[in-house]
Amino acid sequence: MQTLLSLGQVQVLDAAHAMEHSLEVQVPFLQRCLKDFHLVPLVVGDASTIAVAEVLEAIWGGDETLVVISTDLSHYHTYDEGRARDAATVKAIEQLTPNLTGGQACGCRPLNGLLEVARQKGMQVSTLEVCNSGDTAGDKNRVVGYAAFALQ
Repeated sequence: MQTLLSLGQVQVLDAAHAMEHSLEVQVPFLQRCLKDFHLVPLVVGDASTIAVAEVLEAIWGGDETLVVISTDLSHYHTYDEGRARDAATVKAIEQLTPNLTGGQACGCRPLNGLLEVARQKGMQVSTLEVCNSGDTAGDKNRVVGYAAFALQ
């Protein structure tokens, strides 16, 4: 934690987590899969790609380190429009292009930071799954896109 706090862009601010709900989704999954782990929750806000990449680089360990970025993809388009938009976003992610916008992924800032670090490290992206809310019980007139990726 001291390493992170030495970076100018990092501060402890409990209020930053008040409206963020990704932890309530991700932590139970991590607890079930990993059992014993340490968690460093970070909220990025409007930080730049470089600022996020610098923080990720500072805490990047070895194979024991897992970085989880939580974001939706496109929001509230028709099923076909959402699929087309998300396909373009997935391609950009697979190509480690760190200039995604909020219209492509609401969590574009942390995702861009991760893509920048991954690009610098020569990593590869594997797409695990891509779908949207219309693929489940959702309304196909206003879908939200989702995808899962692994970096190696």
